[in-house]
Amino acid sequence: MPAMTITEKILARASGKAHVAPGENVWVNVDVLMTHDVCGPGTFGVFYKHFGKDAKVWDREKVVIIPDHYIFTKDAMANRNVDVLRDFVKQQDIKYFYDVGTANYKGVCHIALPEEGHTRPGEVLLGTDSHTCTAGAFGEFATGIGNTDAGFVLGTGKTWLKTPPTMRFVFHGNLPPYLMAKDLILAVIGDIGVDGATYRAMEFDGDGVYALNIEERMTLCNMAIEAGGKNGIIAADQVTLDYVNKRNAGNRPYNVVKSDPGAQFMFEKVYDVTKLEPVIAKPHSPDNKAFVSEVKGTKLDRAYIGSCTGGKLTDFRAAAELLNGKSVKIDTFVVPATTEVARGLDTETIGGKSLRDIFLSAGAKIGDASCAACLGGPSDTFGRLNTPISCISTTNRNFPGRMGHKEAQVFLASPLTVAASALAGTIADCRDLLV
Repeated sequence: MPAMTITEKILARASGKAHVAPGENVWVNVDVLMTHDVCGPGTFGVFYKHFGKDAKVWDREKVVIIPDHYIFTKDAMANRNVDVLRDFVKQQDIKYFYDVGTANYKGVCHIALPEEGHTRPGEVLLGTDSHTCTAGAFGEFATGIGNTDAGFVLGTGKTWLKTPPTMRFVFHGNLPPYLMAKDLILAVIGDIGVDGATYRAMEFDGDGVYALNIEERMTLCNMAIEAGGKNGIIAADQVTLDYVNKRNAGNRPYNVVKSDPGAQFMFEKVYDVTKLEPVIAKPHSPDNKAFVSEVKGTKLDRAYIGSCTGGKLTDFRAAAELLNGKSVKIDTFVVPATTEVARGLDTETIGGKSLRDIFLSAGAKIGDASCAACLGGPSDTFGRLNTPISCISTTNRNFPGRMGHKEAQVFLASPLTVAASALAGTIADCRDLLV
């Protein structure tokens, strides 16, 4: 049998085939479907329209519903969307619903999914959000789909996929203290472009990848979509299994899958992380790459640390290390991705001070766990860019209007670079502050 990549192996299992090849269309069985407040109402509408007003979802324990985008707002339409989720959950008796305003509330879906044990190696996870590819960090095929496809999955538990060819990105070397996963993925996107991986799997490998903790691996896979990727993926190792086994919802069995020796990759690029410097994505595209030395001193009005890409505990530890005992010079917004991360701001300490105290003492503002300003949202969204200002952010996109005002300038960077820049009031090199 021909050798297969990890993505091909997962799709072969999910389609009941011994082998699949790039370009082959297959029906796959879906292990988990996630939707949220932005796309849930449309997905439910498709489901009821095509399966009937009394239809039931294919498996109430494989559907995960997470309000997270436009929730802490007075906007009536946004609030109505959450009400639609609640009605659907009640009608369908959905087991996994993380409702805002309850003790069960979580926050950003892409971080909530692994925290609550819905990510497992070898599975197929689909979500009505392009950054569903984040879960590829757990050795599974995870990708975003539209409302129509999701409505079909709700009724059948299946979808039709074309097997993507795989691009392989290998990172070697010991990661310097001034680099984070965000720098690595911005370097890749800058090299291949926002369409460089269109409908391709992006597999990340190398000792530099496996030295990363699970949160940093999530950042790598999260932004595969910014290169046009169908999915990002990292084969599971013991770090992955330790995380998954501790949280596995329902103790579901799973299969660890790795690329075969001799598997065919349509593209491969190797990086030596010891030779990289911090990377910035300038407005208005994630592939508008610059090294920090090229844009150092650029004036800023705001700093933002949060989102599924930059709102995890690892991100906040890194930022707090630089902000500890100092004061920011520009408005700085801190938004934990989930309530679990928010609790970590109080329990994680540096020099006897909690991360929360460090941020507040530095002059930062801390919001509730959510997507907040990453996708703009209503005008009362925490941290939203309501005027044409310049912002450096740990988020994943900097297209015009992405964080609010269509004339705002957004620079994407790692939490270390954002924290250093918040202290300077201009784009700064975190290497100048690290000792």
